[in-house]
Amino acid sequence: MIKILIADDHAVVREGIKRILADTDDLVVVAEAGTPPELLAAATRGEADILLMDLAMPGASGLELLHDLRRQAPDLPVLVLSMYPEEQYAVRALMAGASGYINKGSPPTELIRAIRSVAAGHRYITPKVADNLASHVAASATRPQHATLSNREYQVLCLIASGKSVGDIARELSLSVKTISTFRSRILRKLSLRHNADLTRYALKHGLVE
Repeated sequence: MIKILIADDHAVVREGIKRILADTDDLVVVAEAGTPPELLAAATRGEADILLMDLAMPGASGLELLHDLRRQAPDLPVLVLSMYPEEQYAVRALMAGASGYINKGSPPTELIRAIRSVAAGHRYITPKVADNLASHVAASATRPQHATLSNREYQVLCLIASGKSVGDIARELSLSVKTISTFRSRILRKLSLRHNADLTRYALKHGLVE
């Protein structure tokens, strides 16, 4: 039996996942978490064989949480289930320690297949993610400017480029408008850009948003 810890700040999402997994004979949800502290506490208890987590947790970057998990629960494999497009976060999530990445728009059968694969000690990536990983390795000698951004700065860049305002981003990440504005200023400086429109053009050019 594969024991699963679900981490998502939306209770309705957790319930939906549990209903999907209820029809399987080898998968069982043994714990849930809706906040980063709950997630870290549950992960370190050692009850679960695999962690199924969303990247959009309140008050913390999912990528930063992955780094914390690698330190505090290094043997717990992590499958990221995210609403964010694969081209935005999959490579970074894998580099931060995730064993797989799947989009929330994927069919239930793919989710079940991904959980079983990661629990068995394998990586789970889609062909699109494999292409992105190959491109990342090929470009490692000439890193793009956005590779210098921190995980939080990268997250804010993608959200701005997707058309969200500073206020929208602050609410989504449970941070202050001032903090998001500071991140925005750092991003503009690091990428040698001036305006949000420049950020959007940059993100489109580099395939960070569609």
